[in-house]
Amino acid sequence: MAQKRLSITVAGSGGAGVMTVGNALLEAAGLTGWYAHMVRSSGPQIRGGEVAAMICLSPEPITSEPAHCDLLLAIDWKNIDRFGDEISLTGNSLVVCDPELGQAPASIGDSAARCVEVPLQRLAGTIKGGRPNMIALGVAVQMVGIPRQFVQATLEKVFQGDQRVKAAMAGVDAGFAAAPAADGLASLPLPTAPCTGRWSITGNEATALGALHGGVRFAAGYPITPATEILEWLALTLPKIGGTFVQAEDELAAINQVIGASFGGVPAITATAGPGFALMMESIGLAVAAEVPAVVVNVMRGGPSTGIPTKSEQADLNIALYGLPGDAPHLVVAPTSVNDCLNATQWAVHLSECLQSPAIVLSSQALGQTRIVDDKPAITGTDAARDVPEMIEDNYQRYRLTPSGVSPMSLPGMAGGRYTAEGLEHNEAGIPSVRAGDHLQQLNKRRDKLTRFDYGEYWADIQGAGSTAIITWGAPTGAAWEQLACSGKFDGGLRLIALRLLAPEQPERMAAALDGVSRLLVVEHSHGGQFYKYLRSCYDLPDDTRLFCRPGPLPILAAEIACQLEQWNKP
Repeated sequence: MAQKRLSITVAGSGGAGVMTVGNALLEAAGLTGWYAHMVRSSGPQIRGGEVAAMICLSPEPITSEPAHCDLLLAIDWKNIDRFGDEISLTGNSLVVCDPELGQAPASIGDSAARCVEVPLQRLAGTIKGGRPNMIALGVAVQMVGIPRQFVQATLEKVFQGDQRVKAAMAGVDAGFAAAPAADGLASLPLPTAPCTGRWSITGNEATALGALHGGVRFAAGYPITPATEILEWLALTLPKIGGTFVQAEDELAAINQVIGASFGGVPAITATAGPGFALMMESIGLAVAAEVPAVVVNVMRGGPSTGIPTKSEQADLNIALYGLPGDAPHLVVAPTSVNDCLNATQWAVHLSECLQSPAIVLSSQALGQTRIVDDKPAITGTDAARDVPEMIEDNYQRYRLTPSGVSPMSLPGMAGGRYTAEGLEHNEAGIPSVRAGDHLQQLNKRRDKLTRFDYGEYWADIQGAGSTAIITWGAPTGAAWEQLACSGKFDGGLRLIALRLLAPEQPERMAAALDGVSRLLVVEHSHGGQFYKYLRSCYDLPDDTRLFCRPGPLPILAAEIACQLEQWNKP
């Protein structure tokens, strides 16, 4: 039976090579010509613990996670019960397991899935340098229908040295031969034409690449899950193009180094997650007051406090919007997909430089650590565009009031361009002032430069023209996209509004986006409905507005959104 999507989960203990299998499956499927999407799930341990790679394959682009698992490959049973909520098995699911590792846990045995046994450990023992995960990879590619040459091409990129590739392929071949019949497992149609213009990338990698395309040449950061990959990518890449990366001693140092580099004229960025982001608040406020561009990427994870470091949530919205002391207007941008992490980050750099304001990019673990094989997005030519004066006349006023609210920013060393840049309130010249008139002028200036700017159509993704609308942001956008294909099932059709610009708010554009909408469903990945409350406080919403929110770590699925919408159609 051919279908549009096939979902495979590889699970095991830390060190069992689960992610190696997952990445190899994804890359080989991409070479086959399929689209691919892999979500990584693990426990909070630094080493060991449980690991799962959840891969979805399709001949069509994949926008969200599948509702169930078609094929589960259990390299071992250690701690697999911890994935009980995440691995949904049905009567059509197949579970491949090693009989020598004991009976399947209750979460597997009590499901309706059919278990088939393959002696992964014993087969690996017959191969010099053999490993059970390569046996499992061979079983998977045989059952799914991925050609052997694409697996070998993938492993040649992963492993260095002929002997390692030889041992890995011997394991794959043993898995090929031992694979059970794929009876009941849906098959994907093989592509009929070669695929071009696709890439394999994670959201974190796309974020880092977008920063470079935006003009960033300095980055500082302190490692933190799930943002570390952004810093690792920048650390390797920036020196190759004349840039600089610094691993700071903590998040406070990182944001201050970014502000210092930007003050010197170099577009700069840092990346962190919720706990580190909280530490940066005072310094981001300094960048607001001193009008210094700076970009901070927050790859959100489950909270509060340390929370669930390895899994996703959208509960940092409030701190991103309102966490700075005082009236401190700034930019908040959120990518809507893994691919969009590139252009959204590039846009944030551009806005930060152009408006001389800190910009916060709200990504999430569900975007940042998900790897895709998908069509490569068009990369715009937008670059950093800071207003730097060519000549400085006498009595330079760094914070001069202008119609746009943006005043030319001198760089260190420019003749006549000296000024004070600090967190104290100041007058137009930058001299600290406690006068009410100066305070009001500068408050208005910092607000007006953001509200007067034309952000264009990129502020949100708007699709469809139905009278029932879904409004969301970030990672749940993919699940909402799936519902547009079902728009005929709902009275008046469907519309999707996925916000990319969260601050400053856009009341006129939102009014146009909601024109003709009588029913609005707010979808967000949080417990307290932060996005819903934000929308209520900033925009005029239809009277019939409902909220569907749920915290992590489970993703919001397309089927859940459909269920919420269908309740509206019931008499």
